[in-house]
Amino acid sequence: MAEARAGLLSVVGTPIGNLEDASPRVRRVLGEADVVLCEDTRVTGRLMSAFGLHVRLERCDENVMAEKIEGVLERLAAGERVAFVSDAGMPGVSDPGQRLVDAALDAGERVEVVPGPSAVTCALVASGLASEHFFFEGFLPRRRGAQLARLAELAPVPGTLVVYESPRRAAETLANVAEVMPGRRVALVRELTKLHEEVVRGLAPELADEVAAREEVRGECVIVIAAPGVDELAAHRAAAAGPERTLEEEIAAGLAAGEPKSALAKRLAKSFSLPRAGVYDKVVAAAR
Repeated sequence: MAEARAGLLSVVGTPIGNLEDASPRVRRVLGEADVVLCEDTRVTGRLMSAFGLHVRLERCDENVMAEKIEGVLERLAAGERVAFVSDAGMPGVSDPGQRLVDAALDAGERVEVVPGPSAVTCALVASGLASEHFFFEGFLPRRRGAQLARLAELAPVPGTLVVYESPRRAAETLANVAEVMPGRRVALVRELTKLHEEVVRGLAPELADEVAAREEVRGECVIVIAAPGVDELAAHRAAAAGPERTLEEEIAAGLAAGEPKSALAKRLAKSFSLPRAGVYDKVVAAAR
């Protein structure tokens, strides 16, 4: 008697433009699946047709993900092989597929990742900016005020920033980057792996002006923002720490908090690199 087949959820990275980027493993796993879950059956249908594959497709985007998860888990428990893809790139990265993976793992089901192209890493490398440390933001808020606020929150991150953007909003977003981070080098990477792939780089204000002057920006865009320099990073950290208090202000705060005079003097003498006896005299005088 043959053993029952174990279920398997395959998270499959698909091409972001060039179909030749699909590995033999990607094609095999998609072809062996009992069902392929996808964002848009039309988009994935064209991909499957190009690969010569005929597998049942089911919509599983962010709007229906919550109601689909239980059924997917039942299929996995019954031994089915379920493949999950996004319209392009690596599912689960800035993508609701993360919830499906989380649920499958919690249920004790097998999950495999079949690597494929990712716009995040492709754009990071294509930008030529430092990649030792980077932070992937995904899509920024659309409204200008909220976007400026989020960029201000991201400004102190000690690494290169990677942001997704639509071609319609690329110029406006670059202008906002220039406003918040005027000294940064920035790259606009678009049409990755396609015929008209382009990388434009420059200081944030210069790049914003160049893109704004274009009649149209086409193709999905990735904005890569260089990490802050040493001076900018120090300024952000100083601002976060707030203004430094004087010795007298620190003494007053310590006494108000009930800190013992000797302990307070010892702590502040070390903090301000001053003789302990002199600081203690100031503490006693302030306590009178």
